[in-house]
Amino acid sequence: MSKVIKVYESVNRSDIEVTFEIKRMEDVHEDKHGKTDEPHRHNFYTILLTKEARGKHYIDFKAYELKNLQIYFISPGQVHQVIEEQKSYGYVITFSRLFLAENNIDYCFLEDINLFTDYGDSPPLSLNTEQFEQLSNYCNQIFDTRGSGIKFENQAIGALLQLFLISCNNICKLDVINLQQQQVGSSILKEFKGLVEKHFSEWHLVQQYAEALHVTPDHLNRTVKLLIGNTAKEYVQSRIIIAAKRMLFFSDQTNKEIAYTLGFSDPSNFSNFFKKLTGIPPSQFRK
Repeated sequence: MSKVIKVYESVNRSDIEVTFEIKRMEDVHEDKHGKTDEPHRHNFYTILLTKEARGKHYIDFKAYELKNLQIYFISPGQVHQVIEEQKSYGYVITFSRLFLAENNIDYCFLEDINLFTDYGDSPPLSLNTEQFEQLSNYCNQIFDTRGSGIKFENQAIGALLQLFLISCNNICKLDVINLQQQQVGSSILKEFKGLVEKHFSEWHLVQQYAEALHVTPDHLNRTVKLLIGNTAKEYVQSRIIIAAKRMLFFSDQTNKEIAYTLGFSDPSNFSNFFKKLTGIPPSQFRK
């Protein structure tokens, strides 16, 4: 019998008009009486900033250790679950694409900061005390502004959120990349991501994407690697694997049906592909 995944459609379940929310993790824990939520997905963006935490955070079937001084970025559609061993302290920020539009924050801004990944690895960003205090200060300002009724409240929150995300982006910049090279690469990366989302179930080869982008496969691999740390090939493979895992876990489709849905001409090719990338066959993952 298939499992029906819980989907949270709105930032605020009691008011669908709300497009932004910020809560303290300890308050969320108490509201749920410490009960662990089942695996679910949101149709909005989620950020977890932990001050004190211990447990596990599963994002798209991959486990990360939940601990102090971390920040997680979860994209709409990603399946995740937080399992706490004790009450966590920190902040949970949620916002929708509509909130971005309401505050004239271009969607490209989120792509450029490259913090939210739709699939593949979504590891937390580890922080030192100074970095945490900087981000916590923005959260405190947002928390105090939210619901204050001040003039331009929404715009103030939008501006603070942008500063928060820019700070996160600066924290995770390990290498200084030539600005012109980064701008050209970012344009290719955006187009590449769009093509992958549209064609991953039919285009499995980097060459197919490179041809559509009018660049060589080698150039595309190097550009994507430079900006996100994974090659174009790894990015495409991650998208296929996440789609496969979601179908295996949340649907009654047979391995054969999933294989054909994902563009594999032979189910055995799909099984070999899945096992090569995950270490286990699809049937074992489903169990």
